[in-house]
Amino acid sequence: MKMVAKMALERGWVIISDDIYDTIVYKDGKLPHILDVAPELKEQVIVLNGVSKSFAMTGWRIGYSAGPKHIIAAMNKIQSQSTSNPSSISQKAALAALTGPQDFPEHMKNAFVARRQFIIAELENIPGLTCVRPKGAFYVFPNFSAYYGKEYNGKKIMNSVEMSAYLLDETLIASVPGAAFGADDFIRFSFATSMEVITEGMKRLQNALSKIF
Repeated sequence: MKMVAKMALERGWVIISDDIYDTIVYKDGKLPHILDVAPELKEQVIVLNGVSKSFAMTGWRIGYSAGPKHIIAAMNKIQSQSTSNPSSISQKAALAALTGPQDFPEHMKNAFVARRQFIIAELENIPGLTCVRPKGAFYVFPNFSAYYGKEYNGKKIMNSVEMSAYLLDETLIASVPGAAFGADDFIRFSFATSMEVITEGMKRLQNALSKIF
C-alpha cells in the first residue's frame, strides 16, 4: 500500500477505494486504508461505501461516495442522467443505520466468524478441495481444479462455469464461477446465511462431488 501511495503521489493518480466490506474484517484493529498510509492523498482518493454489507441492507440499494469536490460533482451529473434518486424510505433507513447504535456490524461479524470456520473445515474435509481462509467479507473461494476433466453421466466438467452449472442443476447449490474473477480454478460460495443452510449445502456439495469420476 505504501508503494501504491508513493506512485499515486508522484504520478497524480486518482485512487478509488472500495470500502464496502470495511466492518467485516477478521482481525483485531482497524482495516488499513490508503489515507492512513498517506493522508496527503486526500485530494486524489474517492471512497466508495454503503449500507448493503455492514448493515445487511442489500435490498435498500443505498451507497455513497466521498472525494474531491470536482470529481463528486461530475459523478452527480452522470448519475442524475442515468438513474433517478433512491427512494426516500431507503434514504431514511440508511441514515438511521449510519447514525444509530453501531453494535450491529460487530454482532454480525461475530456470527460470520463461526460460519467461516465451519464452512472452511467442511470444504477441506472433501478430498481434492483446498481453501484459503478469508480475512474479510463473507465468501470462501475453494479450489476445484482437482475435479476438472472428470465426468458425470458421460459429460466432462472442464472449468468453473461448468462446475457451477453442475452444482446448480444437480444439487441446487448457487455459486459464482471463479472465471468471473480471472481465477478459473476456483468457485465462490457465500456464508451470509444460516448455519443450517450452510450445513445442508456442504452435505449436498460432498455428495455431488462424490459422483464425479
